[in-house]
Amino acid sequence: MQVIIPVAGKGTRLKPHTNTKAKPLISVAGKPVLAHILDGIKNKKSISEVIFITGHLGSQIEQYVKKNYSFKVRFIEQAELNGQASAVKLAEKFIKEDVIIWFVDTISDADIDKLTGIKEDGAIYVKQVADPRRFGQVQADSSNVVLKIAEKADPPISSLVNIGLYYVKNYRLMFSCINELMQKKRMTKGEYFLMDAFQMMIEKGAKFRSLQVKVWEDCGTPEALLQTNRYFLQLNNNRAPKTVNSIIIPPVYIEKNAKIENSIIGPFVSIASNATVRNSIIKDSIINENAYIENSLLNNSLIGDNSLFKGQFKKLNIGDSSELEEV
Repeated sequence: MQVIIPVAGKGTRLKPHTNTKAKPLISVAGKPVLAHILDGIKNKKSISEVIFITGHLGSQIEQYVKKNYSFKVRFIEQAELNGQASAVKLAEKFIKEDVIIWFVDTISDADIDKLTGIKEDGAIYVKQVADPRRFGQVQADSSNVVLKIAEKADPPISSLVNIGLYYVKNYRLMFSCINELMQKKRMTKGEYFLMDAFQMMIEKGAKFRSLQVKVWEDCGTPEALLQTNRYFLQLNNNRAPKTVNSIIIPPVYIEKNAKIENSIIGPFVSIASNATVRNSIIKDSIINENAYIENSLLNNSLIGDNSLFKGQFKKLNIGDSSELEEV
C-alpha cells in the first residue's frame, strides 16, 4: 500500500504558531503531530511509500521526515490550495497500489493492519458524534456498507462522521471521479472535497465499508491540541526527570534536559527540550523548545519555541520567539 498525507494547509486556526512552524510539526505530548502518525506506520511492511502533499513551510516537513525516518518518501508541492481532492490528485501518476489517505489532523485508534481484509472498493474510518453538522457525514447500512456521504449536511443524514482517514482499493475510479469533479467545477464552499469524489464513486457502483473507531482526537485548534495532549499523556507513561524543589503532578511529559525549579507542574503538561520553568505553577499546557517561564501561573496555554514569559495567571497562546513580561 501507498500512503498519501496532505500537509499543505496553512493551519490558520493554530496561529500564531503556524506563522513560523508547519502545522504538522506543532508539538503535542513530546513530539510533532506528524510523528504520532508516522511512528505508527514506519515499521509496517505493507506500506511501500509515503507521499506528502506539501505547501506552507513544506521544506520544514521534508527536512524533518528525511532526518527522522528511513522509509521511501516523495514530496509534491500543492501550489493552489483549492481542496482536499485536488491535493490527492497531485499524486495520481505515482499511485500503483491500494492507497491510504491520511489527513494529518487525525489521531485515532484505527488499526490499518486490518485493511488487507477489506473486500469492498475502499473504507472510510468514522466516529459517532453528538453533533455531526460540522463534519462530513456517512450513512451506512446494517452491514456497515456506506450508502451515502454528505459534507456538513444540516439536517444531518447520520451521526457517523468521517475522521479524515481513508483506504481506497479502486484508486483508478477515485482519480477518475476527482478529475470529473474538477472538470465540472463541482465545488463545496469553494473547494474540491474528497468526500464528494467518494460519493460520486458510490453513484458509479463502488462500495465503501465504514470502520468505526473509539478514539478520534483532532489537532486543528489550540483547544483540540490541548485535548490531544491530555489523551496521549494519559495513554503513555509519564516522563519527568529530576527537578529542583518542585512538585510534579502526573500525567506529564518533561524532556530530560528541561530545567524545572521551585515549581508545580501538572497535570497534563508537556515541556520540551531546553525549556526553563522557575517559580511557576503550570497545568494543562504545552511548553515548547527553549521557552523560558518565570513567576507565572499558566493554565490551558500554548507557549512557542524560544519564548519568554514572566507574569501572573493567564491563558496564553503565544508563538515562537515571543516575549511577555509584566513590569
